[in-house]
Amino acid sequence: MAFDRRTFLGTTAATGAAVALTGATTTPAAAAQQSRPPRTYAFTVMGTTDLHGNVFNWDYFTDKEFDDKAHNDVGLAKISTLVNQVREEKGRGNTLMIDAGDTIQGTQLSYYYAKVDPITARRGPVHPMAQAMNAIGYDAAALGNHEFNYGIPVLRKFEEQCDFPLLGANALDAKTLRPAFPPYSMHRLCTPHGPDVKVAVLGLTNPGIAIWDKANVQGKMTFPGLEEQAAKYVPRLRSLGADVVIVSAHSGSSGTSSYGDQLPYIENAAALVAEQVPGIDAILVGHAHTEIPEYRVKNKATGKDVVLSEPLKWGQRLTLFDFELTWAKGRWSVAKVAARVLNSNTAAEDPKIVRLLSDEHRKVVAYVNQVIGTSTQAMSSADGPFKDVAIIDLISHVQVETVKTALAATEWAALPVLSQASCFSRTAAIPAGQVTIKDAAGLYPFENTLEARLLTGAQLKDYLEFSAKYYARTAPGDPVDPAKLTNAENIPDYNYDAVYGVTYDIDIAQPAGSRITGLSFQGKPVDPAAQFVLAVNNYRASGGGNFPHVPKAKQLWANSEEIRNTIIQWVKAKGTVDPAQFASVDWKLTRAGVPVF
Repeated sequence: MAFDRRTFLGTTAATGAAVALTGATTTPAAAAQQSRPPRTYAFTVMGTTDLHGNVFNWDYFTDKEFDDKAHNDVGLAKISTLVNQVREEKGRGNTLMIDAGDTIQGTQLSYYYAKVDPITARRGPVHPMAQAMNAIGYDAAALGNHEFNYGIPVLRKFEEQCDFPLLGANALDAKTLRPAFPPYSMHRLCTPHGPDVKVAVLGLTNPGIAIWDKANVQGKMTFPGLEEQAAKYVPRLRSLGADVVIVSAHSGSSGTSSYGDQLPYIENAAALVAEQVPGIDAILVGHAHTEIPEYRVKNKATGKDVVLSEPLKWGQRLTLFDFELTWAKGRWSVAKVAARVLNSNTAAEDPKIVRLLSDEHRKVVAYVNQVIGTSTQAMSSADGPFKDVAIIDLISHVQVETVKTALAATEWAALPVLSQASCFSRTAAIPAGQVTIKDAAGLYPFENTLEARLLTGAQLKDYLEFSAKYYARTAPGDPVDPAKLTNAENIPDYNYDAVYGVTYDIDIAQPAGSRITGLSFQGKPVDPAAQFVLAVNNYRASGGGNFPHVPKAKQLWANSEEIRNTIIQWVKAKGTVDPAQFASVDWKLTRAGVPVF
């Protein structure tokens, strides 16, 4: 029978399970007529992850076609073309289409329909990601952590607008500890020679949601570890007759966490699930924004390989899991699984998706091109990872002013306010002359909010030392290549913080942990016992990047407004952005006291 979403959700609420049936069931009489059915059946499961609001191959922060050094393309419009090609090759009835989460946050398109013209409004629009995924024909999607960024009402409305289930076996109601979303879906594939193949898709999300979106989920939902929930549900799926079990996990494969002891469960646990939970055939991996065409993990209990694959973010890749099944002893069993990825830059955008969402695209383009002020000079973030540049100072200056205003009538008003900021994009720019929303928003592509935390001078020094691990150790006299200087230990740009309001040098000739010299405030060495207010984003404050002290530091104030919006409103209020009023070179890279640049 056809998939009926209302029936599906009703069944979920009653039983904690979801069953979606696709294809026709072969009758016993028809099966009996086939005296010698073929022994094998092949099908393909396609997967995306970390789409982050990308429908078109467009960068709304620059208002032009997306491009990068590798000439990747992005967006569901291109994924749709690849999906159509696979379905034509394999046969529509021999495929499934799933996703591993982080769908409704990340671009100005997704922001617009959460905040500017919200889908939650009375007679509000249908979310562009729901429209596109429905048109493509997704069968199921796991919840990502960023699904919760705009609050549960937006997520529930998005769920309502999807023609497929949003799965989260480890997203539980905080009071009842029952699933808050369908844990799994079951799909039937009709074979040409008898019994159907039953494919179960188990959805797992990231336990870090409890920390990263604490303001939205505390007291409402809880998020236990992936392994324990997989161990609970996989045997149940097998007992329900699943011939194939696929996990869609919004969790990387490294077995690590960027949050240290702030996160009670492992953030990137997909490989551990494969290793520890028997009965899983394949895992679609998400969250880590890396490309893994195929990765095999041997299950400790069965000795069998579990095939993992992670397609690159934003719709840059489409994973294909190719299954071969054998009929023996009255049941189907998996004989072979292989995974690969297709590159979306080989495909044109699907005209059907383009026609479907061209109006939404035009609205957002008009929105991001609104003029909000002027700038006295051009600013760029190109050198931001290794130089103190004005455009990063702008972020911190806005954060300092915001926190000072918030604390003005409190006991903390007299304390000096510092600010952390990162170079989130090396292509961010503010032009001389007119400044638009897209210019300001391009400085801060994440939906982070602002907090104020209390630190001592000693803790500030530790914080800066931790941040300085970002640089490769380079001896005095050795040539310096900016392309090789940063991102040591694979630290991303967003996990390197410059602190505004103090002066200091970073001696890259020294080992990590012993690099900060001359740390001063208003021309005097920082007293280890002195108290400072740090304006810090909620990602860092909740443990993101595993920086020391801040997650456990006293919270003096917190705001629910995105920092990006705060910057936009600041520019609107000031009218003119003048770097002379906020920018200065307060930190620099040195070697044995000699500046590197």
